Amino acid sequence: MAEASDTELVSNEEVTTTPTGRRRRKKSIVWEHFTIEAVAGGCTRACCKLCKQTFAYSSGSKIAGTSHLKRHITLGSCPKIKDQERKHLALTSGTKTDGDMSDPPPKRRYRISGFANASFDHDRSIRELAKMIIVHDYPLHIVEHPGFLSFIESLQPRLKMVDVNAIEGEVLAVYQSEKQNLMQVLGTIPGRISLTIGLWTTSQTLGYVSLAGQFIDNDWKLHRRMLNFLMVSSPHSENALSEAIGFSLSDWNLKTKLFTITLDNNCSSHDIYSANLRDHLSNKNALTLKGQLFVVRCYGHILNVVAQDIIASIHGIIYNIRESVKFVKASPAREERFAEVALHLEIPSTKTLSLDVTTQWNTTYLMLLAALEYKQAFTVLETCDDHYNEAPSSDDWKKVETVCIFLKLLYDSANVIISTPEPTSNIFFHEVWKILLELSNAISSEDAVVSGIAKEMHEKFDKYWKDCNLVLAIAVVMDPRFKMRLVEFSFSKIYGADSARYVKLVDDSIHELYQEYVAQPLPLTPAYVEQGEMNNINVTENNATESNATENNDNNNNNQPTTPIPTGDGLLDFDLYLSEMAINQPTKSELEQYLEESLLPRIQEFDILNWWKLNTIKYPTLSKMARDVLAIPISMASTSSSIFGTGAGNRVLDEYRSLLRPETVQALFCAKDWLQYLPTGVEPPSSAVVKMEI
Repeated sequence: MAEASDTELVSNEEVTTTPTGRRRRKKSIVWEHFTIEAVAGGCTRACCKLCKQTFAYSSGSKIAGTSHLKRHITLGSCPKIKDQERKHLALTSGTKTDGDMSDPPPKRRYRISGFANASFDHDRSIRELAKMIIVHDYPLHIVEHPGFLSFIESLQPRLKMVDVNAIEGEVLAVYQSEKQNLMQVLGTIPGRISLTIGLWTTSQTLGYVSLAGQFIDNDWKLHRRMLNFLMVSSPHSENALSEAIGFSLSDWNLKTKLFTITLDNNCSSHDIYSANLRDHLSNKNALTLKGQLFVVRCYGHILNVVAQDIIASIHGIIYNIRESVKFVKASPAREERFAEVALHLEIPSTKTLSLDVTTQWNTTYLMLLAALEYKQAFTVLETCDDHYNEAPSSDDWKKVETVCIFLKLLYDSANVIISTPEPTSNIFFHEVWKILLELSNAISSEDAVVSGIAKEMHEKFDKYWKDCNLVLAIAVVMDPRFKMRLVEFSFSKIYGADSARYVKLVDDSIHELYQEYVAQPLPLTPAYVEQGEMNNINVTENNATESNATENNDNNNNNQPTTPIPTGDGLLDFDLYLSEMAINQPTKSELEQYLEESLLPRIQEFDILNWWKLNTIKYPTLSKMARDVLAIPISMASTSSSIFGTGAGNRVLDEYRSLLRPETVQALFCAKDWLQYLPTGVEPPSSAVVKMEI
């Protein structure tokens, strides 16, 4: 290494004296291995504690630095350290330390400047360990695992590992800290909040209810946060569900902010409308539209239920296809043979055979889709391989083809939701009515298989449509690309001659909902001064200011002549004319203006929340309504895996967490959700320099 590089590594913290003459404590790690000895001429030398070799350190006021001392202890220059390393290597590798043993090849060493003097914070390390356990679902007992303890000791011997009870307490402390942060956020949201309710079961007779809140913040960004994860004795009972919702609203001070509740299909709407839940709600929080929007059924769940029913209708054929794929992928030789058959048949498919995950219906669809393109190859393979006899028949393949057509409807709809960064409620109307229309047309098919599957699917989607079409329609009306026009068009396709009656129901409901926002501004919303009110306030303040100024002038300048106050631009008569016009021709409401304006172009990248953000001044009241409506969680699914899952009925708490205390389970689930929105790590100091030596 060149001397210039060594000089770069000298730290000011290693200097023993300051310009004022006061001595500074040495923090460099080298002083754990060296002592300073005075020599003649006012100089000092650093003496290695192990090999007693000395090195120049200071000459008068000139400091030599510690770079050469670091090399002595880190690069194997010290014979004592080198001997200890060789003995340790011999013990771990089982070789002898005689002269015949050759030295191992040099290893890459990393020299880091900027971290050596960093202080060790034991409490912070334990706190970060608790966060790691929360975020990655590690068991609390990891603090007792020998392998983990050895790993920690190799990183930082000074870290004294805590026991299970202590780390559990640290997890609860993280939960409480993050809860306070979220409480502050929820206290500033300008609109209402909608809840999603999920049910969990355990290996015991107890269960849990998970409650998450979805809202749009002041910057018009959509958020969903876990609020509570509560243990209940009977999660499916009416009282338990009502009490859990009531407790969560009180716990987070949201009694006056609740807008809607989204449930999976396993929950009945009468649970939500029970008297117990109404008692928990504040009298100020009257349900909008007499409760017509209060309960929303999860769209992701209906997709899962219908998809599972379709798959179950041909479970025998799917079993044969699954076994066929297993046979081909059992060995490279079989895969090669199958590829040769496909090549001989000139099958143009670029898809790859894959096995499905039985709990994820999208993987089953993709497995069937790929196998369908190789159906001829499977038939030929059965004739030339005596070990294979699982090929589906031609009739079976026809059924698979039909099933794939219907699964594609569900698969494409689910992917629309997944691909939307902020799945606001307006996107779901399109998905439901398109599928419903496709199924209505398929029922009249002459193919018995097609009509049979379509009829079963239509029954479930039609029930979902009847329960949720109003909230879906109101949500899409808040989309300036569609408004009432899409409702009118889609209803004409679904209801035919009766469509006008259903369109009127939606139109009346929207106007009624808007009037509720006009008549009763939400107390939870920060005071919003509309443009007209602001003008009145400004005029009042200006008049008061001018009046005070006039009084002061009269009192202080009685002997001075007063200057006439200007009367404006001389258009007072024009202002009176405008006022009379306003009285004779009342202005239209914000809702009417919005609905009468032309539709925006349908662009794929349209950001509806940003549009409403930019038009808040133009529609101050309607934007409040849009904020709450667009935040309704039509689907409870938050990840691609959950929306393709088998449904809420399979949400089972694992054996380990089932045995934890309920407050600990809640802390683990909620804090994991909250921590994902925090920075993932701390940036290293900018002064750190990492150098590699060979």
